Amino acid sequence: MESLNAHYRLLLGLNDDWAVGDVDLCVPDKRVSIALAFVGDRVTCPDCGAECSLHDHAPQRRWRHLDTMQFETILTTCVPRSACESCGVKTTAVPWAGKHSRFTLMFEAFAIDVLIAAGSVQSGRALIGLSWQSAHAVMQRAVQRGLAKRDNDGLRYVGIDEKSFGHGQSYVSVMTDQQGSRVLEVVPDRTEEAADTLWNMLTKEQCESIEAVSIDMWQAYENSVETNAPQAEIVFDKFHIAKHLNEAVDKVRRAEHNELKAEGDRSLTGLRQLLLYHPENLTEERSERLSDFLGDRKRQQLRTARAWGLKDYFRWFWMYPDAASAEEFFEEWYAWAIRSRLQPVALSPLAFSPTSACRASPKSLVEIPLRYSQGINSSMASVRLR
Repeated sequence: MESLNAHYRLLLGLNDDWAVGDVDLCVPDKRVSIALAFVGDRVTCPDCGAECSLHDHAPQRRWRHLDTMQFETILTTCVPRSACESCGVKTTAVPWAGKHSRFTLMFEAFAIDVLIAAGSVQSGRALIGLSWQSAHAVMQRAVQRGLAKRDNDGLRYVGIDEKSFGHGQSYVSVMTDQQGSRVLEVVPDRTEEAADTLWNMLTKEQCESIEAVSIDMWQAYENSVETNAPQAEIVFDKFHIAKHLNEAVDKVRRAEHNELKAEGDRSLTGLRQLLLYHPENLTEERSERLSDFLGDRKRQQLRTARAWGLKDYFRWFWMYPDAASAEEFFEEWYAWAIRSRLQPVALSPLAFSPTSACRASPKSLVEIPLRYSQGINSSMASVRLR
């Protein structure tokens, strides 16, 4: 029995102040109960951290631990209480669990992994036998532990983005650390006030250390950056620029498609996805179909084909190694967009603001790892589905 107790003591990672007093196996209930005993001479006050004498023990408590084989494992003990000269009698902290938790830290870490892998709280909690309330309490404590050890010093590049959340037109604003690939804060709404709230979680010194901020073309976010981090360079991110161009092409296609259909011409039928996808992401069959469409001289005269050409040509913007060359390219592209008389393209947020050339320039983007931002966006989308 002593060897079994020593075995469990090693598995639990207990220090010399704790010992395994008893291990009880209940086969009908599929449960292993491990009774722990405090064997130290001195205790630590949980409030001031002073070393104190032992006053007494609190009533017995229980914690769920990682399962032993297929058996639920429960830890039990009477937690010692300290006799602190400054703080009085206090219940001490146990090394295997957080304050007020009914689960060990090891179990909570495992539960978080399961909840993430399961893709939903309902599926995850069912796998490990947790109630809704317990699952959310575990998640809340995990967030609190993460926030407690997070260090925001050294931030240089951040991103601010909106995400659709919940049902209807409900949005949240998200601030991310572009280098650390982490979410810094999430607040309701997508207003300028919401963006200001994001900045409030940083100290004045941290705001002043920000060198660049990646945002979409939402004026509220731009105003907030200029107010809270005026020294930072504003960078319009590549994802939203591509989105605006795709939306412009689609508006041209829809209008022209309706006109052609009225005349019995279905030249644009079924082309929506082909025109919006990046050519390199198309299957061989779809790529051939797009080539056939663009290679037809008659169809080349369609407004949709010209709009697609403007969108596709803009891809070269991201290839320029410096801001000066990129701005020169943009001025050329901008002039073409205006001359095209394709109203959705000419009046898109990108073409309407020539300063976009500076704010989306490779000079800034080469420093900011935007792939992290899009990875975080994918994670946020996954959370939304739960």
